Amino acid sequence: MSNNELSRRKFIGKTAAGIAGVTVMSNSSTLNAASYRRIVGANDRINIGFIGCGSRSSDHQTMAKASEKDKNIGVVAVCDIWKLNREKAAANCKKLFGNEVTQFKYTEDMLKMQELDAVMIATGDFQHAKVLAEVVKAGKDCYCEKPMAIDVEDAKLARSAVLGSTQVVQMGSQWVSDPIQLKVREIIRSGKLGQITKIEQVWNDNNPRWHVPGDPDVAAIREADTDWNRWLLGKPYVPFDPWKYFEFRIFRDYSGGITSQWMSHGAGLVHFYTDTAIPDSMVANGGIFGWPDIRQNPDTFQALATYDDAKLLYSYTSNYASMFGDYTCIRGKQGTLFAHGGEGSSRWFFIPEHQDLPGGFDFYEGMKDAIKSGKAEIVTAPEYDMKLGPVNVSDNSKYHLDNWIDCMRDRSKVPNGHIHTGFWHSIASIMATRAYREGKKLYWDRTKEEITSHPVI
Repeated sequence: MSNNELSRRKFIGKTAAGIAGVTVMSNSSTLNAASYRRIVGANDRINIGFIGCGSRSSDHQTMAKASEKDKNIGVVAVCDIWKLNREKAAANCKKLFGNEVTQFKYTEDMLKMQELDAVMIATGDFQHAKVLAEVVKAGKDCYCEKPMAIDVEDAKLARSAVLGSTQVVQMGSQWVSDPIQLKVREIIRSGKLGQITKIEQVWNDNNPRWHVPGDPDVAAIREADTDWNRWLLGKPYVPFDPWKYFEFRIFRDYSGGITSQWMSHGAGLVHFYTDTAIPDSMVANGGIFGWPDIRQNPDTFQALATYDDAKLLYSYTSNYASMFGDYTCIRGKQGTLFAHGGEGSSRWFFIPEHQDLPGGFDFYEGMKDAIKSGKAEIVTAPEYDMKLGPVNVSDNSKYHLDNWIDCMRDRSKVPNGHIHTGFWHSIASIMATRAYREGKKLYWDRTKEEITSHPVI
């Protein structure tokens, strides 16, 4: 075994030990008063509520329905500050689950429900961390959509609240529970690739992502039907703007856009695959090139990050004006893992190094011959009856929701998307956002836990 590989494994061991230590301390914390309100038994129904009832919350409701019977889930409440959203969510829950749910405008009222055990958060990017902290302090378990946070202080706030509680929290980074992604991590951990020096993710689209010029919600909402100050949740006051309200992902104050959304998944997977946590350095560039509309966040973007102890370069790219050629490539000295497709693709191949393959494969024709000749292998998960996987996989992961439910019942297991994964992907995406906006190479100080513009000595 090489010195580099030994160093990498020591680093992985230190990282894993650190996670385990913090998690055990968290789970051994004293139950607060709110936690005693209703302790769910192994066979009791788990009652769920939804906070933030837009389109992603509809997906959460669909996920809960898929696990309703085999995981014994009930739905009891919906919460949204916009009247129409919560009415739509209540009607959808009635259709899916057959029962009326209680509607709430404000989270603090919903979280007082004695029979409510857990909450799924699907609010705006910048609201996730504060709402997560509020939920766990109220003694409820939580599934929180990514990104967990878009600034460092909010990320620390959420982490502190979760670690200071006994609540079971799952980040909405669903791919960490996907069988094929778990298999990819297993291959990497086995050492089959040798030393990994670079991971590339190229995930694209071709439309004015997150902006709908004729958005019916923008036309329908009235300031009197919501609470604009509550929506801002500590952000500087600006006059009511329905575009910002619904299309927060394209506005600088409320999201990083590509970084907060897609790259948070991407960085989270890098951490998951390689047992790393937060880049040491980050540079980024891009612009609004394809869709010069009302957006403030880039539609074309690239970031480069280093993980120094792992001796790893991470390249992330998104372009919203050409969707051709999505892929993920994990490059090791002894082999390469290649996924055809973008975020969540389960179509993975393993290609050993040291073959006479100038230029690599033609993945649209030559891969078939390469597989037949033994020069490449399809990555499968036969224990889940998974063979050659699809390029597009639904975000509505039953695997990930079930993992959360199982951990809620057990209380000693740590979810796949535990709070530390949320902190790590948040810092990575925040670094990329700031590097792009400030035009600087940025660094993470692991001791002070802050982003700096100079190397950490």
